[in-house]
Amino acid sequence: MNNTYILILYYSTHGATEKMAQQLARGVELSGMEARLRTVPKISAEIEAVAPSVPDTGAVYCSNDDLKDCSGLLLGSPTRFGNMAAPLKYFLDSTSSQWLNGDLIDKPAAVFTSTGSLHGGQESTLLSMMLPLLHHGMIITGLPYSEPSLMTTKTGGTPYGASHLAGSKSNNALSDDEIQHCQALGKRVATIAKNMLAAKK
Repeated sequence: MNNTYILILYYSTHGATEKMAQQLARGVELSGMEARLRTVPKISAEIEAVAPSVPDTGAVYCSNDDLKDCSGLLLGSPTRFGNMAAPLKYFLDSTSSQWLNGDLIDKPAAVFTSTGSLHGGQESTLLSMMLPLLHHGMIITGLPYSEPSLMTTKTGGTPYGASHLAGSKSNNALSDDEIQHCQALGKRVATIAKNMLAAKK
């Protein structure tokens, strides 16, 4: 099984988080690694509702093997009251077998989010996504202040991970700073993963 890819796993309601995922993928590819974009289905209040096996648009749904075999993970969600969105949490809650097997131990990971307002819970959402990754034994990487725009950005950007101010209607384009943060974070996780893979040879 090819495990020389970085899994970019995200949930996106209105497309803002998906746009971030695409920029993260560019950063991963700048490092010379494959970026694998995956999403999760919505959660329905109707018990009999079933999501299609393949989404109509965007990334395909994440499989157990996508997660198990990745060499690094970038996890993204829009903010929901300062927390990750329920569909992503639901997916993570179903990863007990990967936890029992230790599939993700010592793999690098980072997180990203988008919000409707600048102070709408970006940092708490990023921290909420880190918790299950720590339980999986992953190595959490943030966005270091070697990225100088972290000190000057007027939109998104945190040391905990990449973030985006999507606006109340989710129609704000990614700012230059946000694009740079996404690409830098993707490249950082991929570079760490490459170094770790090389050390195992």
